[in-house]
Formats: sequence, structure tokens, C-alpha cells
Amino acid sequence: MSSDRNPMTRAGYDKLKTELNRLEHDEMPKIAEEIGRTRAFGDLSENAEFHAAVEAQGMLNAKIRQLRDRLNRAEIIDMSKLPRDKVVFGATVRVKDLDLNDEETFVLVGAGEEDYDVGKILITSPLGQGLVGKKLGDVAEIDVPAGLMRFEIVGISFE
Repeated sequence: MSSDRNPMTRAGYDKLKTELNRLEHDEMPKIAEEIGRTRAFGDLSENAEFHAAVEAQGMLNAKIRQLRDRLNRAEIIDMSKLPRDKVVFGATVRVKDLDLNDEETFVLVGAGEEDYDVGKILITSPLGQGLVGKKLGDVAEIDVPAGLMRFEIVGISFE
């Protein structure tokens, strides 16, 4: 995978595509309508509603550009072709924190699928990159801002 590519499943890609469609076809027309409505209030230099709508439009445009970029760089991964004996994209990996002596479970996902509350972490994150390629019993030493984390791989599965 080249570094400018954005690995994701078909479901993750479709989720981002749906969000982009909603922003472009539902949200953007609403903001354009709001700009037109507030423009009619008169003096634009003192029209707070107009300026707020224009600012909202700018933020929405930035989000749309970001989603388009992620979709343009998407690399849809065929899960059936990935090795099953090591940590790769889409793997559910159970690790033992060797410093805290507790277990955690992570699922390595692509952009648009991450949910840190349930352990779905980006494969491109430092933690994700530190786990990739490891096999059962391997120890991953991962440098993170809080220091060095050491995890023993105690389980690898695919859902």
C-alpha cells in the first residue's frame, strides 16, 4: 500500500460516499438558501446571519473537499486475499499490554470506519502501524506521545 492511498473496506467507502452525497445534495442547498434569505436583510456589513451562513458554507465546502480527497485516495481492500496468520487490515487483534498486564482488543480499519470507543482504530495510526505484520506471540513496541507501549499479540481473528 503506498502511503498516499487510503485503505478501506467497501462498506467504509460506501459510508463516506453517502456522507458526501448528503452534504452536497442536502446540506449545501440549505446553506445556499440561507445565504439568499439573509442577503435580503439589507446592509451586509452588519448582517450577522449572512456572515454566519457564509462561514458555515466555507466549513461545509472544506469538509466536502476532505471527503472527496479521502474517496479519491481510497484503496478498497479485498479481505478474502489477505493473510490470516498475521495482523493486517481488517484484523481483530487481541493484545496483552506488557506494562499494565491487561488485555485489549483492536480492529484495524480504514478511514471512515474508525470508532475508538469500540476499539476500531485506523490502520494508518501509530498504534495500527505498530501492530501490522506481527504474528501470534510477537511483541510490538510502539512509540507513542505518552511513551513506549509494549503489546504481546495473543489473538488474531477476522470477522
